[in-house]
Amino acid sequence: MVRVRELREAKGMQQKELAIDLHVSQPTISDWESGRKIPSARSTQKLADYFGVSIDYLLGREETEKNTPAPKSGRISPGGVWIPVLGSVPAGIPIEAVEDILDWEEIPASMCSGDRDYFALQVQGDSMWPDYLTGDVVIIRKTPSCESGEDCVVYVNGYDATLKQVKLGEDGSLSIVPRNPNYPPKTYTAEEVRNLPVSIAGVVVELRRKVGRG
Repeated sequence: MVRVRELREAKGMQQKELAIDLHVSQPTISDWESGRKIPSARSTQKLADYFGVSIDYLLGREETEKNTPAPKSGRISPGGVWIPVLGSVPAGIPIEAVEDILDWEEIPASMCSGDRDYFALQVQGDSMWPDYLTGDVVIIRKTPSCESGEDCVVYVNGYDATLKQVKLGEDGSLSIVPRNPNYPPKTYTAEEVRNLPVSIAGVVVELRRKVGRG
């Protein structure tokens, strides 16, 4: 639950006033309040800063506001770094602009040294079973390259990203390999890698699974 309506009404504001202050449309405010859409990472941070609350409180994960500074998504803060859990990663759209936010995960601030950046992705489907199950959350370090054998989020042919093991050939070819033997691997030639294209969105650095699942 995003507490936009509750916070707006507490300030005695109309949707139009909030929309003007945040430089968005009134229908966007209405969508956030009704739950039809979840604010993007950038918009969530802007809302938390505007109302002076934490992201946890804004997203309904805390019952009371503790009057602590809102954690910065993708930035170092005393409590760590908050990153969005995405349901999909569309090609050509910056991660911070993706609207399909399912939740938020906190990672240690130390992981972000050296300007490293992260996002999280919720696993869908069984192509990476048994190592990854539907509903699992994987923490991804954003990078356009990887080592052969690493599990990565890969763009193929401009579509949404897919989670697969990547194997690199000495001839410039690239294979994406499911864990589940019911799904065949797919190999792309060096020319296909360049022209389709096939590209790396990030490398898996951590798997998070809820207790009692799978």
